[in-house]
Amino acid sequence: MHLHIIGICGTFMGSLALLARELGHQVSGSDQNVYPPMSTQLTEAGISLMEGYHAEHLTPLPDLVVVGNAMSRGNPEVEALLNSNVPYTSGAQWLAEHVLPGRRVIAVAGTHGKTTTASILAWLLESAGLIPGFLIGGVPRNFGVSARIGDPAAPFVVEADEYDTAFFDKRSKFVHYHPHIAILNNLEFDHADIFPDLAAIERQFHHLVRTVPSQGQLLVADQQPALERVLAQGVWTPVVHFGDQVESEWQFQLERDDASRFQVIYSGGAPGQDKKGQDEDGVVEWALTGEHNARNALAAVAAAHLCGVDLARGCAALARFETPRRRQEVRGEINGIQVIDDFAHHPTAIAATLKGLRAATTKGRLLAVIEPRSNTMRLGALRERLIDSVADADGVFWFQPAGLDWSMDELVATQGAHAQLYSDINTLVQAVVTQASPLDRIVVMSNGGFEGVHERLLAALAIAREG
Repeated sequence: MHLHIIGICGTFMGSLALLARELGHQVSGSDQNVYPPMSTQLTEAGISLMEGYHAEHLTPLPDLVVVGNAMSRGNPEVEALLNSNVPYTSGAQWLAEHVLPGRRVIAVAGTHGKTTTASILAWLLESAGLIPGFLIGGVPRNFGVSARIGDPAAPFVVEADEYDTAFFDKRSKFVHYHPHIAILNNLEFDHADIFPDLAAIERQFHHLVRTVPSQGQLLVADQQPALERVLAQGVWTPVVHFGDQVESEWQFQLERDDASRFQVIYSGGAPGQDKKGQDEDGVVEWALTGEHNARNALAAVAAAHLCGVDLARGCAALARFETPRRRQEVRGEINGIQVIDDFAHHPTAIAATLKGLRAATTKGRLLAVIEPRSNTMRLGALRERLIDSVADADGVFWFQPAGLDWSMDELVATQGAHAQLYSDINTLVQAVVTQASPLDRIVVMSNGGFEGVHERLLAALAIAREG
């Protein structure tokens, strides 16, 4: 079958394309403003990429078109599709109908940490010899691809996004997956372009909860009022909490301030048992930093344990876990100056990333380079919170992207000499390189390509070193 995917270079749709190719389908796709790592792995998989959105991309007619959720009416390729009478579906529905049936599905949901948690979980299952399938909104470096079918008898890990499904299906994508195990990692307001308030997102999470069977499991983060409100709307599945509270069945205790070493404590019974059993524990020592990543790991260890992975073995496997691409990924080091790439774009995620790196930065300064380009940021929602989100940085270089609906001048002015604002990428790069010194760490945060700023920084640092 020939599948054509409109919006193929999005993290979800690109992963879907890899699964379709692995299942033996002919796959083509179109997108615009493509950038690595997704464009790279699609090309390497032999998938035909077409630039832009045009009616002629549907010639010859494919057997089925999968429409990305970023596509809308008025898009030339979408209009040509609707006029062609070619069958079409959403990515989430295609996944639910062609990949997930018969699998033990583990869905990883939450405002933050989905990619990292799903990557950790897939790695724990892999380390235990289970050969899981997965679809992740990033590229886990332990696997080198963002999706694979895996062993049909093994669990399938899916990053469960609350964003809407398609222009013709406004439900959250995750309601299609019908997981047996659902991780609810956190919940706060985001996606201001489609949700009017937090209550609307909570309602979608309630819809997800309604799909988890009574013989399944909900793994829910503690100290999350929004998630407790979700559960208060109705729950028909056993609930286990995880976090740092003594009441939680799964707990973590930091042994280092930067969270690079922590203890995991399990006070529940064996998988499937309601009664308390003998406590188990294990120690994690790994390359990641930040309390938020310790929580992500705890959730993954708990889910893997439900699939039969020994707790101590799972904790030991985390020593070999590599961060997904664009999650605290060190892109290079020049003259003792590190350039780190991170996907953080929400104020909470920015603050968590900087807090973790601050604790791990014992020498030199922490310089943040931030592009607020998500739809929520473009609309100005949560912009007041951006001020406090960078408190742990020694210096902040803000970039105002084209299309931002508000001016960042006032925000930056409140931060004084701590922050600078740029609208030209070359000027920003030169300013960062001029101010950076050996032992400094430059962390770049954006959920987009950011005009290749990482490579530009490394190139400019190399020139400065030679000069």
